[in-house]
Amino acid sequence: MSSIRPARAADGARLLDIWRKAVDATHDFLTAADRAAIDAEVAAVLPQKPAWLATDPDDRAIGFMLIDGTHMDALFIDPAWHGQGVGRRLVEHALSLHQTLTTDVNEQNGRAIAFYEAMRFTRTGRSDRDGQGRPYPLIHLRSAP
Repeated sequence: MSSIRPARAADGARLLDIWRKAVDATHDFLTAADRAAIDAEVAAVLPQKPAWLATDPDDRAIGFMLIDGTHMDALFIDPAWHGQGVGRRLVEHALSLHQTLTTDVNEQNGRAIAFYEAMRFTRTGRSDRDGQGRPYPLIHLRSAP
């Protein structure tokens, strides 16, 4: 990994590509219909969202995160880079900007929960449905100060 930088307009398509690859690799619990519906929703908004990118030495995005205030809305890493510290670097960057962060993780995504708990996030609650009302429970997490 080379650096962390704010996303630019030209990065929008790559963010969507990372999101799709990461979801396909980690969200096998989604039904095909829900996966397609979520894809359409994300494709409509993700390229315009302010994001932080982790980039490779050629400045190609390899992961991204979205932060709204002190809430991390999204953290997705290209599966080719899983396990190489990209997510950790992005979260550490977010924590350098905000002393405390919250985030939500699909309960069925055990690897993501383990990642956040290794980063010293603690569980603060649970919702039976995701933010769009779909039957995918969320675990609510908060970083330790």
